[in-house]
Amino acid sequence: MLKQATFTEMLNGTEEDYAIIGEHFADFAKGLPDRVLKHLSILEGDTGGFAVDRLTHCVQTATRAYRDGRDEEYVVCALLHDIGDTIATANHADLAATMLQPFVSEKNYWIVKHHGIFQGYYFWEYLGLDKNTRDQFKESEHWKDCAEFCAKYDQNSFDPEYDNMSLDEFEPMVRNVFSKPKNSPYIRTES
Repeated sequence: MLKQATFTEMLNGTEEDYAIIGEHFADFAKGLPDRVLKHLSILEGDTGGFAVDRLTHCVQTATRAYRDGRDEEYVVCALLHDIGDTIATANHADLAATMLQPFVSEKNYWIVKHHGIFQGYYFWEYLGLDKNTRDQFKESEHWKDCAEFCAKYDQNSFDPEYDNMSLDEFEPMVRNVFSKPKNSPYIRTES
């Protein structure tokens, strides 16, 4: 059995306590890719009314990005862009972006965070919403990148006849991206 810290209030913790917690954290962090993939699988079966289920949509989005020559980080973002649908239906993009933020570039984070609003360009008018809501972000250096993500990979990935890659083919990419935090206040990274 692993050691446990002895304090009952954080302000009473010792260096030894926090070393123990650090070991637990490191072990727990190693399992993050498994938890991400498990959570992604929850999307299977729920179509939300679309022609494919949510997992197929995510896999298809990533497949299109991969086949277009996008780098591994971008492909993983494409795969996970809608992972928040299950527990953050009103702000799924924010949840996915927050999950990815420590591991991806600012540009890829921005794309995932804003893709929900940008995706609205293709259908919000049918819901009585302004399809051009994305234009509030026109000044961002990443506006065109997000618009391109939605146009090339997201809005067109509801095709039940498309030859998707398998989720298993993306697993090594997910493991690689989540093994290398780029910016986290909780994890020291080598410079």
